[in-house]
Amino acid sequence: MISFNQYKALTFDCYGTLIDWENGILRALKPILLAHNINLDNEQILELFANFEAELEKGDYIKYREVLKRVVKKFGERFGFEPTAKELNSLADSIQNWLPFPDTVEALKTLKQKFQLVIISNIDDDLFAFSAKHLEVEFDQIITAEQAKSYKPSLNNFRLAIERIDLPLEQILHVAASVYHDIVTAKSLGLSTIWVNRRADQKGVGANLSAVSQPDLEVPDLKTLAALNSQ
Repeated sequence: MISFNQYKALTFDCYGTLIDWENGILRALKPILLAHNINLDNEQILELFANFEAELEKGDYIKYREVLKRVVKKFGERFGFEPTAKELNSLADSIQNWLPFPDTVEALKTLKQKFQLVIISNIDDDLFAFSAKHLEVEFDQIITAEQAKSYKPSLNNFRLAIERIDLPLEQILHVAASVYHDIVTAKSLGLSTIWVNRRADQKGVGANLSAVSQPDLEVPDLKTLAALNSQ
């Protein structure tokens, strides 16, 4: 079991960990696919999204808004339709309506009483600003892909966060739902990690690529994390 007393900063992935991005993705993509007579189930859509997004993020840096636009374009290429301009922008435009998981805000407010809270997210600054309003806490640092000019699982994003936090590694604890984007890289840099396994009762890995790593602790949600810290 992790001893929370040794940590001074908690770093968080945002989308998938704090914000329910899978429902946000599905609400944006399903109407587009149905409009073009493409009938896929939720897991098929999320798996394709994960593969398209990861492919686009591995190349030269482009803003996340452009990544999402090209994800929609790739769905069109895969299934033989030409997305409209509105459809191309629909994923990025929908982020302002993506909401936190029910346990997120209360847990963050509880954890804020004891720790510095830091965001490390594959997002643009302006798009995260929408989510920040929903999260209702003031973060001590916000590190975006736009600032790092790279996307997790790149080491660069975590190194930038560690530099800005300016604490010894043993005082930083990274919390994330994606093993692929976060846990593997954070552990490789010597950070302690908590895997928020929000898909424990579902098949597949959803909007993330599959990856294997051993976090220091696994929890089903942030409510559990906050309760463990209070013990």
